[in-house]
Amino acid sequence: MRKEININVSESEAQRQLQFVDELKEIYQKKSDELGRPLTYHIATFGCQMNAKDSEKLAGILEKIGFVETDTEVADFVAYNTCTVRENANTRVYGRLGYLNSLKKKNPNMMIALCGCMMQEDAVVDKIRKSYRFVDIIFGTHNIFKLAELIQARLSSKSMIIDIWKDTDQIVEDLPSERKYKFKAGVNIMYGCNNFCSYCIVPYVRGRERSRNPEDILREIRELVADGVVEIMLLGQNVNSYGKTLENPMTFAELLIEIEKIEGLERIRFMTSHPKDLSDSLIEVMKNSKKICNHLHLPFQSGSTKILKIMNRKYTKEDYLSLVDRIKAAMPNISLTTDIIIGFPGETEEDFLETLDVVKKVRYDSAYTFLYSKRTGTPAANMESQVEDSVAKDRFDRLLKEVQAISSELTSKHQGSIQKVLVEEINEQDPTLMTGRLSNNVLVHFKGNKDMIGKIFNVNLKECKGFYYIGELV
Repeated sequence: MRKEININVSESEAQRQLQFVDELKEIYQKKSDELGRPLTYHIATFGCQMNAKDSEKLAGILEKIGFVETDTEVADFVAYNTCTVRENANTRVYGRLGYLNSLKKKNPNMMIALCGCMMQEDAVVDKIRKSYRFVDIIFGTHNIFKLAELIQARLSSKSMIIDIWKDTDQIVEDLPSERKYKFKAGVNIMYGCNNFCSYCIVPYVRGRERSRNPEDILREIRELVADGVVEIMLLGQNVNSYGKTLENPMTFAELLIEIEKIEGLERIRFMTSHPKDLSDSLIEVMKNSKKICNHLHLPFQSGSTKILKIMNRKYTKEDYLSLVDRIKAAMPNISLTTDIIIGFPGETEEDFLETLDVVKKVRYDSAYTFLYSKRTGTPAANMESQVEDSVAKDRFDRLLKEVQAISSELTSKHQGSIQKVLVEEINEQDPTLMTGRLSNNVLVHFKGNKDMIGKIFNVNLKECKGFYYIGELV
């Protein structure tokens, strides 16, 4: 069933969902005994870090039920947590569904669930309902916490379950979560977005802004730190507007001050920041912080004020450059990264050169560059003067060349210095090396062992390899 819902946060909802978990635990234990093996699950995550965090929640619920994770889609429960920011993300999901159908024919008890942003689009749900009848559960971004209840409904009804909420102000967090890393974690501080950039589908699929209570955020972080987490990533579509929906408003800067006080927490990261809402008080807090990482992701999307207005970004090129000047004046060594869209409707060569000018003036450590992707349901999709693919591709290549040249130059400036590195994993290419991350988010590879994972060490950055370092433990 599809439904719209708008109810207040209730701690009892988490308890209600845990009852479904307990019921399913018994059901699936019997199935496991019958098969003589543990039941397995696989979650494929498409898209942003918000989706990655949602997938950890799904994994936590499934593991509590009794499923065991596997790295292949040959599993008893498969979930695709989808993204719809770009057209090719949708195409990838449709392509992989055919493969799942063949797997399900071999394992009739297999259950397939689709969730995430893509499922918030009516046309997508209608297509799956009609053309992919083997899918068991479809749900969206607002009711991730209902997974156990939806599985129960599917077992009871023997037919496809569709549960899409158009919007909500409900926040349910106190449920199991299976973190990918034991030493670092993402923490949602808010959901949704109120900006309605003309190219972006996010406000339509993630809903309106709603902030979590600071007490709940701080409690979650303390519990994570007690469980071994040393680095947290604060997540929100626009963290700079945190607190506006709270009964007792609190700014993002004020929240960071409170998080900084938590003993045992070593590093604080956050994303994403919208330039129009980045305050001078936040810059001051970052400047004085001992824990906030020396990295700020600040999307500018286009250097043309004309294009920025059509994008509904609510700042000008001059506004953005002035903000960067204030940030660099307070933190001269700050690592700045950004998002840039090339080929937005109406973009001329002059507009593109304005974008190139911002890149040269700001000098980003790295940039996520995208060719404009038309998203049905957004104002930009119906705009005239769509840029020809060949023209957009030429501009994209020229931009990328400039971004990479600057990035390589900036990364090399730390060569020979000793920096703190949080060790994250064994290097994929060379098992004698460990891979870690600097405060500015750059990767470092150096000799070590797996016992170092999750700890911070001083490392001499001996050689810059363009976008990463080869280091030596000090």
